[in-house]
Order: sequence, then structure tokens, then C-alpha cells
Amino acid sequence: MNASLFSGDGHSTRLAEQFVESWREKYPESEHVVRDLARDSVPHLDEQRFKALITDPAQRTPEQVAVADYSDALIEELRGADVVVLGLPMYNFGVPSTLKAYFDHVARAGVTFRYTANGPEGLLRDRKVYVLAARGGFYVGTPLDSQTGYVRDFFGFLGMRDIEFVYAEGLNIDENSRDAGLSAARERLRALVA
Repeated sequence: MNASLFSGDGHSTRLAEQFVESWREKYPESEHVVRDLARDSVPHLDEQRFKALITDPAQRTPEQVAVADYSDALIEELRGADVVVLGLPMYNFGVPSTLKAYFDHVARAGVTFRYTANGPEGLLRDRKVYVLAARGGFYVGTPLDSQTGYVRDFFGFLGMRDIEFVYAEGLNIDENSRDAGLSAARERLRALVA
């Protein structure tokens, strides 16, 4: 899944593509699905869409059925994955709004998680998640890194707790910093698939 506004031209997308290419070389029988949130954006959640998702299926209007079917298709795509690869740029200290919209459509009580007496339980367990994070500055380990905790918490909430982050940082400082950040990230990616 690619969250860059620049689609295939984003650094995070290129890193994700490199990772997937290496993965497919190692596991040639694997299938992959690409969800590009720039080319195929998910509508932001509004009152009508939210109500459609929480309305009893037997009571949904035709418009609500279409909204729920769209969400269901996103969930089935995620449910069918053994491995999730996310190309994640940082915009204004957070995740792109298109990714948040996607998250809002796949986090559904009773479908991808449920509430229990012991707290919430994710229903999409046993999936490995790789997050390829591209950032203009240096944020890992600082209070300004709001992405890592949020993305880890979101996937964990759905049951996906085996998450690996790879960071390419300093990409907007200068050319040397960009090259060093991308080189370090590519090296880490190679080690992960080796």
C-alpha cells in the first residue's frame, strides 16, 4: 500500500516497490496487490459513511449498501494478505489524510476488531507488517514522531502486532543527507528480505 501523494514518484513508494520486488524474487510464488491511495483514494469518513457502516445490514439503504460493500472490499483485500507493506511519507508530522481515510474504512467493530470484557481484540492476526517511512527531517525517537506510535497502535488494534519499521530520514535537508537516508533504508530493506 502506498500513501504518498506523489504515487510512484514518492520516496516511500519507491522503497515499498523495492521491498516488494526483493520479496517476490525470494518468494516467486507470492501474489501481490497494490493499493495506491493517490491514484485510488478512499473517501474521507463523514456522517453518512459512518452511519452506513454501523447500520444493521438488513436495514441499510441502497446507498449505505454501496458504502459498506466498498469498506468490505478493502477489508477483504487486507484479510487476504499474509504480509502488508506500507510506503509511508510524513506530512506535517503525521500520516497522509488518505491513509487515515483508509484506516477509518477498515477499522470496523465486529469485522476487524471486537470489544471483549478484557478490552478490544483484533481479528486480523498473523500478518507481518513492513512500514517504509520517508521523512524530510530527522524524527525517529523524538516527540515529533507521531507516526510510529500511531501506525503501530492502529495495526496492533486490528491484531497485527508483528511490525517492522524502516526509516529514510533527512531527505529534505540536502542532497548528501537525502542520499545517506535512502541508502541506509535500502540497506535495511535488503537485510530484511535476505
